[in-house]
Amino acid sequence: MKRIFVVLLISSFCSSAQTPLFKHFLTFYKPVTKPVLNADTSLVFFDSLKNTVVKWQRADVFNPGAVVKDGKVYLFTRSEDNPAAAIGGRTSRLGLAVSSDGYHFKQFKEPVLYPANDSMGKYDFPGGCEDPRVVETEDGQYVMAYTSWNYEVPRLSIALSKDLFHWQKKGPAFAVAYNGKYKDKATKSASMITRMKGGRPVLAKLHGKYWMYWGETYVNLAWSTNLYDWYPLQDEHDELKRTMETRPGMFDSDLTECGPPAIVTDAGILLLYNGKNSTTDRADPALARGTYSVGYALFDTKNPGKLIRRASHYLLKPSLPHEITGQYKAGTVFSEGLVFFKSRWFLYYGTADSYIGLAVTR
Repeated sequence: MKRIFVVLLISSFCSSAQTPLFKHFLTFYKPVTKPVLNADTSLVFFDSLKNTVVKWQRADVFNPGAVVKDGKVYLFTRSEDNPAAAIGGRTSRLGLAVSSDGYHFKQFKEPVLYPANDSMGKYDFPGGCEDPRVVETEDGQYVMAYTSWNYEVPRLSIALSKDLFHWQKKGPAFAVAYNGKYKDKATKSASMITRMKGGRPVLAKLHGKYWMYWGETYVNLAWSTNLYDWYPLQDEHDELKRTMETRPGMFDSDLTECGPPAIVTDAGILLLYNGKNSTTDRADPALARGTYSVGYALFDTKNPGKLIRRASHYLLKPSLPHEITGQYKAGTVFSEGLVFFKSRWFLYYGTADSYIGLAVTR
């Protein structure tokens, strides 16, 4: 197996941050030169809304969530059906694949979450269910945050499961908060905070509440007591409080989109996020304009909204052929799935909105 090592630029992190858990996240490398998962045109599914059989993964498979269950890695894949449609104009369904080694995956034949004739149809159809992040609770339940896309407004939504295959849609995450103030606003990309327990990351309660970082243009924070009704933090003007913003001249000059579930470390709460380089003069000149790279930041465990440190350079950037060819040719390493497996961290990411790649800690 050929290994591609990644040079990590960590000038903004001093030795005080190199604590036993945190230091592992500074050692990611790309162990394979090809995608770990591609689109599969043989997978078919009867779509009751379209009243036809569709090749639900014919176009692309990318942006995966991930969990470990019974000693195996399960990937939740964003799978698109129509290669002829433009970006954002296809229907996404969430598939499921399993691996015993973390590298080679077998896909299940039908999607596990998709637009259907249910109470979520007005939010999910026709664009579908996108970009899952999946976390486990201490008692073995699963919570998924995903984007409902109806071609009008993207909404951050929540689903719950006991077995990974059957999901109960709970609706838009912010439907209840502030009398529905954010229900119909564009929201997406949630990284719920976890901590290590029993050798696996599970949902953490801080100060009696669950927390998640979320957002695309900048990072926000929200809390919940039941895992499906979430309350975004607001500032003194009753507007969304910006926990972390973009930076001109850096890899995250255009967007700071939350990545996989955050995790409590000895150095603070670690958030991996996806920084988009600007397409204007704000861009980092060392990266191609429009490039998505993976960055990271640390927040205060006592105050999850307080940013402690932030890397001045990317952790991973597009460097392999499948990361710069596909739907999004500017180049994409878009992290969403993070698991602790076989004593190492496996980070699964979407590449060019078309494939799934992998980085592993040493």
